[in-house]
Amino acid sequence: MPSRSLVPATAALWARVSADAQEVDNQLPDIERLCRHRGLTITRRYLLSDVSASNGAHREMLARMLADAHSGHFNVLVVWAADRLSRGGIEELLRIIRELRERNVALISIKEPWLSGSDATTELLAAIAAWVAEQESKRRSERVKAGLARRRAQRKPIGGAVSKRGKDKRKRRTDGYVAAWQRRKAAE
Repeated sequence: MPSRSLVPATAALWARVSADAQEVDNQLPDIERLCRHRGLTITRRYLLSDVSASNGAHREMLARMLADAHSGHFNVLVVWAADRLSRGGIEELLRIIRELRERNVALISIKEPWLSGSDATTELLAAIAAWVAEQESKRRSERVKAGLARRRAQRKPIGGAVSKRGKDKRKRRTDGYVAAWQRRKAAE
């Protein structure tokens, strides 16, 4: 009987944070420790700040990760938590899980070990987790909007303390707009 060659276990890491003040580096030690423990060789890293998600960076990185999975660059995707992979609700998370499965890529989550279970169990529990993440995101948005509305009604300034770096960046941006406006006026 011929022996079956084993495919070496290669992993991609996916880490995402939701705010500027957070660091993907907080998630990486746990992910890397799990990879070492399971003997996974890390071949790809997908690191993203949700702050940049509005410009399409999340979708681009997701597409790149799925293309790399399809090309066989890795056969395990390790995430810190499922909501780091998607906050787009139940359908989006299940779509990603199914696409990974179609590419023969296992999904491992540090915080949700049940993601490595049977297909039916994984889909049911992933749907619940996605729903919870979506509700949490909506509640956070509602709290922020309520706080802004209250501050407007009290005629208080909106926004927190801005770091010197943030002030410098804002000033450069404003200076850039003023310079562009002046150039347009001069051309008229």
